[in-house]
Amino acid sequence: MEALSTPPNRAEPSLQLLLFVDKRPSSIEKIRQIRNRLKELEADYPFDLQVVDVGEQPHMAEHFRLIATPAIIKIHPEPRQTLAGSNLIAQIDSWWSRWRQSAEEHQPSPPTQSVASGVDLPPTVNSVTYSAELIRLSDEIFRLNQEKEELQEQLRFKDRLIAMLAHDLRNPLTAVSIALETLELGSSMREIYTESRLTPAMMDQLIKHARTQAKTIDRLITDTLHAANSTGGKLKVQPRRLDLGKLCLSLLDDFEAKLQSKSQSISTDIPSDLPPVYADPERVRQVVVNLLDNAVKYAPIGSHIQVSALHRTTQKVQVSICDNGPGIPAENCDRIFEDSYRLERDAMQDGYGIGLAVCQRIVRAHYGQIWVDSELGQGSCFHFTLPVYRP
Repeated sequence: MEALSTPPNRAEPSLQLLLFVDKRPSSIEKIRQIRNRLKELEADYPFDLQVVDVGEQPHMAEHFRLIATPAIIKIHPEPRQTLAGSNLIAQIDSWWSRWRQSAEEHQPSPPTQSVASGVDLPPTVNSVTYSAELIRLSDEIFRLNQEKEELQEQLRFKDRLIAMLAHDLRNPLTAVSIALETLELGSSMREIYTESRLTPAMMDQLIKHARTQAKTIDRLITDTLHAANSTGGKLKVQPRRLDLGKLCLSLLDDFEAKLQSKSQSISTDIPSDLPPVYADPERVRQVVVNLLDNAVKYAPIGSHIQVSALHRTTQKVQVSICDNGPGIPAENCDRIFEDSYRLERDAMQDGYGIGLAVCQRIVRAHYGQIWVDSELGQGSCFHFTLPVYRP
């Protein structure tokens, strides 16, 4: 706040004005004219003038609820009066005699020192400055609280990413481990028997499978690191033309061992004329694997799992994975897609409670939907949609 009047040895005048200015090029000449006119009026009657640059002290403008500059405010004597507009000089001239008469009726007040600046300020100006400073500090506290919340959200997001990575790495790591163990067992058997049951074709298939899963692991780690360092944390997808039916059928082979361990069976209803979708193959693989893994885990021994796909509309393809497991309470059917949410019955189960949240993020990144139809004691059907590929 710039003081333009009142020599140090002169008593503070009763008339106190604030001039609000800005640095816009279009305002420079207008402000110069206003200040020159005020200097001329000071020769007629002394007053205290404080100049406020709204660019440097926006809290002062907020305190006086100003919506335009330049503007001049008479803050003493009361009542307060605000003048603004294109004819500001004419308004000042019109009010000047009344301002002078009002000021002459008031005795000058003793100076009050500003603690912040060490400069003598009139009591009214000092009070205004104090109030405006409170507004500024309040705004600063609000800004700092916003930054704190944003940082906390970033930390929570990174925690979720770590949990997602830990969850998603389990399946490909297990697949690589099984492939390597099978290859190792075949090598040992070859040393004992002349003919090994592990044919060259099977070895090639295992190596190819292990290599594919290793690439999946690398992709998961790379994408997680990329998301952790991004500002918005948006899930990255690389969609392209994808034969969804072929992808689903290829994944069923990976679950053969798990199905056999629980004497479960699986059937498919995937039309041969199912149109291709526009989606990221690795991300869709994550969704299908998560849903199949849950179906196998929660369905009882000897149960049946159904995988189906249908051309739901001209724009969407729907995939459904159904089981006859314990089902999900109706009030939890939406919440199971939240980060780290787990049903009470799953408290002792392995996992992080984030698999379905991962699925939802992936499906939504493809502008699709995911939901569950379930009935307690009857089983669950998880559905998700993906957009049809348009060449």
